[in-house]
Amino acid sequence: MDIFGVPIQALMGQLMLGIVNGSFYAVLSLGLAIIFGVLKIVNFAHGAFFMLGAFTAFLLAQHLGANYWTTLLVAPLAVALFGMLFEWLFLRRLYGLDPIYGLLLTFSLVLVLEGGFRVAFGSSGQPFATPEALRGTLNLGFMILPMYRGFVIVAALLVCLVTWFVIERTSLGANLRAATERAELTQAFGINVPRLVTLTYGVGVGLAAFAGVLAAPIFHVNPSMGSSLVIIIFAVVVIGGLGSIMGAIVTGLGLGVVEGFTRVFYSEFSSTIVFLVMVLVLLLRPAGLFGREEG
Repeated sequence: MDIFGVPIQALMGQLMLGIVNGSFYAVLSLGLAIIFGVLKIVNFAHGAFFMLGAFTAFLLAQHLGANYWTTLLVAPLAVALFGMLFEWLFLRRLYGLDPIYGLLLTFSLVLVLEGGFRVAFGSSGQPFATPEALRGTLNLGFMILPMYRGFVIVAALLVCLVTWFVIERTSLGANLRAATERAELTQAFGINVPRLVTLTYGVGVGLAAFAGVLAAPIFHVNPSMGSSLVIIIFAVVVIGGLGSIMGAIVTGLGLGVVEGFTRVFYSEFSSTIVFLVMVLVLLLRPAGLFGREEG
């Protein structure tokens, strides 16, 4: 059966790849949206934390013999702690200043991390084994779904929904939103705002690292693996609305699917479709699809 002259198997295959890529976009842009929404910092190092999560998992597996499930838990926590230390030592000194200072500082961190891992491991990718329990495929009738890619989609969506629920539906999320809008008043109620901000940055970069661990068996682990994604992630956040949690999730998944279908019908355009959508959204709705207009 063909749809617009394209076999349905090819169309469903690209749909699956689009959802997988969209899952990575959603988790990464969610972390970036949280950081910008709370700290007002343009975290250009987000792709580097994605790479750091993948490399931490690789090192845990290679040198400590950790299995995949252990690395999926430990690597994001380790990167989150590193991110919290970075925020405590450096980033918090830039709050209230022009956002360009935060961008330059995080870009410097990118150069340090990528350069260090390139010296230590070279530019070629390091293979990361798919967990044995997820090495098979599922026959869905209309397509063959690799089990690991199905797991990536489920895990990413679950993490995104849990994060959204915590921020939007719990007292911790309410305190966090209050701290971003009225920090001094929130502090007066006995809430340690600086500690809350540090924890928030750790959660944001931990999400990036979690996506890196998910990506490790699909892509070779290499120092530049985050650089190719960070510009797309910034575009996703802008389209969804700066600081919008649900906007980051929905837009990430949606643009992954759009990118996948574009590869089917006009592959040469697939690498630029995201930015075309961003331009159109900025022209029609500058605050983003889920952002709030300032008035």
